[in-house]
Amino acid sequence: MRCVAALLPFWAAVAIALAAWAQDPQGHRLNPFVPYPPPPETDVPTIAGVGSSGQYGPLEVGSRVAGRSWQEYVSSGPAELGSTTPMHVAPAEPSWAGADQAWSWQLLPEGLVYRSYLAGVKEPRFASVWSYDERLGSIWDGALGGRVGVLRFGTTDSVQPEGWQLDFEGAVLPRIAWDHDRDLVTVDFRYGVPITYGRGRFQTKLAFYHLSSHMGDEWMIRQQTLSRINYSRNAVVWGNSWFITPAIRLYGEAGWAYYIDGGSKPWEFQFGADYSPARAEGYRGAPFLAVNSQLRQELDFGGNFVVQTGWQWRGAAGHLFRLGLQYYAGASDQFETFRQYENKVGLGLWYDY
Repeated sequence: MRCVAALLPFWAAVAIALAAWAQDPQGHRLNPFVPYPPPPETDVPTIAGVGSSGQYGPLEVGSRVAGRSWQEYVSSGPAELGSTTPMHVAPAEPSWAGADQAWSWQLLPEGLVYRSYLAGVKEPRFASVWSYDERLGSIWDGALGGRVGVLRFGTTDSVQPEGWQLDFEGAVLPRIAWDHDRDLVTVDFRYGVPITYGRGRFQTKLAFYHLSSHMGDEWMIRQQTLSRINYSRNAVVWGNSWFITPAIRLYGEAGWAYYIDGGSKPWEFQFGADYSPARAEGYRGAPFLAVNSQLRQELDFGGNFVVQTGWQWRGAAGHLFRLGLQYYAGASDQFETFRQYENKVGLGLWYDY
């Protein structure tokens, strides 16, 4: 806890500096906490421009602005009078307009209907988290994997698609003891097949996954008092998520394992919230905040609590890269040592498809 308290002032200063940086010289605020004005097409008569006659006046469909068509004006933004340089116009947040889009079959579609939980430490993604625990010392927790769409019947939107989708997921989740010759301590393997559905603000999934845990050979030799367990489970999961706004998501899920071994028990529950602006912000990025908790029957429905915060960059297809701080408290997220208590704070990198 002393480490957390020591880092909080630093992280607050970084957040303030980044928020101040997220405002361009012309005063157009890029901070997603401040809403953007409506896009030009929502209030066409009030936009001043150059009409087709060459005189300044209201912009109408079909007129030209600074030598550009009305469609070019809307897509690239207005130019200052007397200048050929377009001013920045931020894209609008998603408005859940997918109900107006036609549904079609798509093989290997872009985007995910049901996205991974940002602070879910067992979610399949690419991740690297360097943490410190007073008992374990310096450790590195990684994730090498991801989730991809295989087949969709729905809209073609890649950022917030609607419809039915079949996904494949898989990840290798290793832990390295940085203070002990970088030995591999434990590693979890996970793969699964989610079937997801989304409509407007609501998404749901029904998924199968397999997870098995293993201990590193060098670590077992170094710690001769240890004996490995064969922790393994095949489980079915039902999850639901709801977007309060395009940037704020609440979620919860319940899982039941029909095959268990090594101390695993059938029931598990997971819930949390994500704040992650949905629009692409370019090089500037935007802040994010995520919390997650998982409760498991083998721990008498205790578990862990995770909070992450930092800065994110989102691509045009919804791919997400994040850099930030993570705090983890509770039973170990390496299930080979699931009864071990951990209290970790560290820096992380995360990438989601």
